Amino acid sequence: MAIQHATDQDFQSKVSDGLVLVDFWATWCGPCKMIAPVLEEVDAEIGDKVQIVKVDVDENQQTAGKYGIMSIPTLVLFKDGEIVDKVVGFNPKEKLVQFIEQYA
Repeated sequence: MAIQHATDQDFQSKVSDGLVLVDFWATWCGPCKMIAPVLEEVDAEIGDKVQIVKVDVDENQQTAGKYGIMSIPTLVLFKDGEIVDKVVGFNPKEKLVQFIEQYA
């Protein structure tokens, strides 16, 4: 499935169903730029198990604040609208796949 972008307005609807990995990021963030192609690879490999959604923290401060995002990139894993886990910083594809599959 393709990676989607969420805003403060549609965030809840994007994470309410199934397993969703949310990437909180910003355009100026170096590690965020490094993780973007890794997320594309994860999506290609296990996109049938997890939906990936990106949230720009500069443009969507309400959502970032609600979930206490202090540093980016922060990846938050939701299952049916509830947070099940999170990881902060850059991680290689293998680690992200393991992180996701323990909840799939």
